[in-house]
Amino acid sequence: MNRLAMFKLFRPVAAALALSLAACGPSAPSGPPPLEGAAIGGPFELVNGAGQTVRWSDYDGKWRMVYFGYTWCPDVCPFDVTRMMRGYRDWAEQNPDLADDVVPIFITVDPERDTPEKIAEYTSKFGPQLVGLTGTPEAIRQAADAFAVYYSRGDDDDQVGYKVDHSNAAYLMDRQGNPIALLPVDESHEGVTAVLGEWVR
Repeated sequence: MNRLAMFKLFRPVAAALALSLAACGPSAPSGPPPLEGAAIGGPFELVNGAGQTVRWSDYDGKWRMVYFGYTWCPDVCPFDVTRMMRGYRDWAEQNPDLADDVVPIFITVDPERDTPEKIAEYTSKFGPQLVGLTGTPEAIRQAADAFAVYYSRGDDDDQVGYKVDHSNAAYLMDRQGNPIALLPVDESHEGVTAVLGEWVR
């Protein structure tokens, strides 16, 4: 078969394939959400970096990415949050029509040192989309318990102060505040992007 004949044969096949691929939007989830029905999430009343009261219900209608950490964390939190926000930004670039429907949230487990001003300074390093929240020790405990987050203050150190031992799970919550999936912030930003791509609609 000469080149002209091959081209004439291939052209309609290529056109049909292009139309088929164009019609395929984001793939549908392969099954129920991994965290469906889990007792994760619940009402809280905290304070943002501007000193304003923020309630969990303020985000009704929005998807939420929730991570608990603290600004003095020397090695885990900054890397986790970097991966979370890079994953979010990569996903947002691919889905600009949905980007404003997802709110990344950082909640401190060190309310003694993480004042609103400190939270605002910290979250600004990761991008303007990241919401930082703090509050009274009682309010932080309530929020952490609602999200099944463990944390415990360590011993004082004259050199670096104290560290806070804490779990580093990050959650994707749907528009109604229900748990959907874990975000693999301890692994890769690509994994975060993939989870957002699978579930956020």
